[in-house]
Amino acid sequence: MTELKAIDLSVGYQKQMIIKNLTLKIPQGQIIGLIGPNGSGKSTLLKALARIILPHEGNVFLDDQAIQTIETKEVAKKIAMLSQSSDSSMGLTIEEIISYGRFPYQKGFGQLSSADYEAIHWAIEATGLENLADKTIKTLSGGQKQRVWIAMALAQDTDIVILDEPTTFLDPAHQLEILQLLQKINRKYGKTIVMSIHDMNLASRFCDYLYALKEGDILTCGTPGQVLTNEWLQQLFDIDACLGTFPDSAKPLIISYELRGTADETK
Repeated sequence: MTELKAIDLSVGYQKQMIIKNLTLKIPQGQIIGLIGPNGSGKSTLLKALARIILPHEGNVFLDDQAIQTIETKEVAKKIAMLSQSSDSSMGLTIEEIISYGRFPYQKGFGQLSSADYEAIHWAIEATGLENLADKTIKTLSGGQKQRVWIAMALAQDTDIVILDEPTTFLDPAHQLEILQLLQKINRKYGKTIVMSIHDMNLASRFCDYLYALKEGDILTCGTPGQVLTNEWLQQLFDIDACLGTFPDSAKPLIISYELRGTADETK
């Protein structure tokens, strides 16, 4: 199984450093969530882990090799990245879009092999898109489109799948549908899932491990029970939370919250 870690990583844009001297190791075979306020560096960190942007200092290591020294196609055989927004204006069928995930394995004129078609059909089946394979992406709902992008990432046949806010712009039902799909992919196929996520209750319910980022560094990390405590939520979001647990597990559930210092004012 592929190992992914960052050591003393600093990365940003032009002269502005977003991530500063950050060190982490992605737990293998788990669902890992990045949480934190807007601007804390979640998207930047994911892009650095996927080699979309290169370190200013420090390194990202893929199986103990600095990721910037590895050929692009070789990285793409181990890490699939799904960004926040994907172009859905293309008049392509779902199967054609998913076939793009096979790019790292193509040679010469890029014709698909029998192994490519096998991977494509597996990705379609794994994401429940069998009845939509010949439809165009423009005809699908938001949740269905997200399934297509996830299927394209699965077709890459990587150990690690990185997703930047996979539930953005989706209604609650479709958010649940996508996260249940990712959980199935993790549990059934052993994929390591790394994603940024805003909703703390969804992060608690679906993630095995959390990294809490603030101002470009890791404030704390651990299981949802270790991270989603009142103390850490105060430091991370400046809120006072009323906490319970989910009915079917001991994972923390945020019942309600107030901005720190305003709870008494609302009574």
